[in-house]
Amino acid sequence: MGPTATGKSDAALALAARLPAEIVSVDSAMVYRGMDIGTAKPTPDEQDAVPHHLIDILDPAESYSAARFREDALAAMDAITERGRVPILVGGTLLYFRALMRGLAPLPSADPDYRAELERQAAEIGWPALHARLATVDAGAADRIHPNDAQRIQRALEVHHLTGEAMTAQWQRAHAPPPYRLLRFGLMPSSRALLHERIANRFQEMIVAGFIDEVAELRARPDLTAEHPSMRAVGYRQIWAYLDGRRTREEAVIDGIVATRRYAKRQMTWLRSEEDVRLIEARDPALVERLSAIAAAAL
Repeated sequence: MGPTATGKSDAALALAARLPAEIVSVDSAMVYRGMDIGTAKPTPDEQDAVPHHLIDILDPAESYSAARFREDALAAMDAITERGRVPILVGGTLLYFRALMRGLAPLPSADPDYRAELERQAAEIGWPALHARLATVDAGAADRIHPNDAQRIQRALEVHHLTGEAMTAQWQRAHAPPPYRLLRFGLMPSSRALLHERIANRFQEMIVAGFIDEVAELRARPDLTAEHPSMRAVGYRQIWAYLDGRRTREEAVIDGIVATRRYAKRQMTWLRSEEDVRLIEARDPALVERLSAIAAAAL
């Protein structure tokens, strides 16, 4: 686990080369086909070298969820272990890791009328104001959710509206750990400044690699809009705004870098709050050796 741009995928590939292992992606954007550059998806050669799971399993017009991820991840883990191999789960979507570890409460289905009302209110007073309202009924959710994360604010308020109970409380009751002994590692940067530099460099590299063209191709589809969950992924929504003419190219790149840095900050905060996670310096030259030794001793 770890924030974006800390080398998680490289470490997993190196570890998989030393163990009889396969990789399970824990990334809410890599599940989508055609979203390759902006997600820093493993290359075809890397996926050929080590079997990968939960990559390119959905069309961007479809929706995915933590509950669906849990089902898919457990199925992949079962199949991998049946082959006598070790599942290596790698990614930065920490909500998915938490869902895997703790299970999920049976939350209610969406209420289109209530969602429409929230959208109307957001247009009048803004999502940060609704985030402040959320803090009064579900402080735990408000702490986890960014004030501009419309989708998650909407869902948390909706769950409270439909059940009369905070979504956080319902999650906390749903403890159903997977039937595996798990070794959990968190890759952390040596400094925030170094991570910020890596994020900026990687975003610029994505632009050079054709990220804008990738988003343009997705935007040209008649069945995709900026409101689809896939297109709200960090980086994609900023480039979409540029293609819509709402931002200049330079502004969109800066917006994408800033949004990625904020996302990384939330990832680090969440990771530090997790129990039983061994935090390791991401740039440690002996990182793979350390991971290999711990994993080999546990097998």
